Amino acid sequence: MDADSKKKFNPRIKARIRKNRQIMSKKIDNFFDWIKGAELIELKECNTSEDPVRPELNNVFRRSYGRKIYGVKYMGEIHAVMCFAYTNQIPRNVDELDKFSHDAYLQSAQRDQNIGQIAIAYTVWSKKKGGGKLIVKEVFKKIKKTNHLNRLITLSPLTEMATKFHSGNGANLIKVNQNTQNFEYKVIK
Repeated sequence: MDADSKKKFNPRIKARIRKNRQIMSKKIDNFFDWIKGAELIELKECNTSEDPVRPELNNVFRRSYGRKIYGVKYMGEIHAVMCFAYTNQIPRNVDELDKFSHDAYLQSAQRDQNIGQIAIAYTVWSKKKGGGKLIVKEVFKKIKKTNHLNRLITLSPLTEMATKFHSGNGANLIKVNQNTQNFEYKVIK
């Protein structure tokens, strides 16, 4: 390539780089706009077929015995979902989750109506980039405001994706079970 060719080529590369920067900047701005405008809401139900972790659990299970479904809503649409059970023990599987949340619910009926001391996140999924991280952050804030919840633990599948997601969001692996793993997000009030 001679010197004249380089002079003609370089302006094109520079223009392409400038255009790509503008596109990336716009995408980043759009990404943060949706996060700023999103809100955490409690849901009466969710589309369980969208759940990549536990689609076999129906909405009755997800709402029985004090269990909750939370969603991140933006512009009238749900972009991320997280389901919780409240317990006083850390479950190793869904059967224990069911039993422990049922026990915590019955115990609370006889006491102060506050169900369990541990929030167990047993499924989370996102339909929009950044939604999973956002819902973890928002639910974490909500748990910190409660008086009776002192731990946020997951009942996660034994997958690399789950490990990366929770580790990347600041959780520590506390136990590996036969088919699941438990991560803990530190709740400091």
